[in-house]
Amino acid sequence: MTTNAISHLISHQINKEAHGPVSLRLSNKEITHTPAAQRLIDQLCKLYTQKLGKGFGSFEEDQEAFPMQGLIRQLMEGADFLSSSQQMMQHLLLRLEQEPLASGGHVLIARIKGNGTDFILFTILSEIMGTMLDEELNVADSIYLDTANLKVAGKIDLHAWQNGAERYISFLRGRGDVAAYFKSFLGCNDIVVALKETQKLVHGLSQFAEEQHLPPAERDQLFERAHEYLDELGNASCPVTLEQVAEQIWPDAPMQLQNVLDHQDLALTDGFVPDRRAIKPLRTFKTKAPHWKLEFDRSSLRSGAVHYNPENDTLVLSNIPEEMRKELLAETS
Repeated sequence: MTTNAISHLISHQINKEAHGPVSLRLSNKEITHTPAAQRLIDQLCKLYTQKLGKGFGSFEEDQEAFPMQGLIRQLMEGADFLSSSQQMMQHLLLRLEQEPLASGGHVLIARIKGNGTDFILFTILSEIMGTMLDEELNVADSIYLDTANLKVAGKIDLHAWQNGAERYISFLRGRGDVAAYFKSFLGCNDIVVALKETQKLVHGLSQFAEEQHLPPAERDQLFERAHEYLDELGNASCPVTLEQVAEQIWPDAPMQLQNVLDHQDLALTDGFVPDRRAIKPLRTFKTKAPHWKLEFDRSSLRSGAVHYNPENDTLVLSNIPEEMRKELLAETS
């Protein structure tokens, strides 16, 4: 049984070529819930989840300039889905008129519930020409929605929004600035806090090492490559892209790492400059107890400079510097 229970589904059409005028063709009814409609939504949800390079954020405060929040609130209070979607399209029209490079397509708006989720999915799909065999087994043209080339899409998590989450809107960043109009249409403020995003990236790398069951030496190598690469980006004030991170840090199978970093639970965006303070745990092990604090390079555990004995829970530090040795002698004599 599908987990994408369709509550409402409607499609409107945008007529526009690059650098051309924009017009709308608004539907006057919702799409009937059929097996074909369900397959389409299941496919779009899967594709959206798998897409890399998402932005995340919350509603803009200026509801006059960004009316989506008000429209969603009215919808939650019982407004008609059809009329609400038509109002959304009028706002999208204004955004499209400000983006000359954007092109038209079919705008699918779906409210999806199930398994504790409640969200609205927005996608813009273009048409593509294919071929089919007709009833007489002759080759004929067939026009269909180009779902495989999903580039413009966004999602508003209604449950997270109502429960005061920090970020509940996501959208596909795409390449260049073409998708910026769609972010504005969603009313999404995607201010990126570099420190938090870098911390999430480090957490994602640790999670990946655990899932891959990497031996300690390979994990150290992974973290060392990550630290070196992210430190270079931070020093040069260059923004992160998850695709390039995966290629640089895990070059033999970058998609394995990309899938972890782009998981929706991590909610990691790209486009931020790494905070060099937050990448320190990749190279340094830091811990504390009620009466002491300890920090050392992770490689020390492999070199023997730091030795942990799990049988009696002792930690031995070797090659103590002379100055430290004198201080310890003074404290204990």
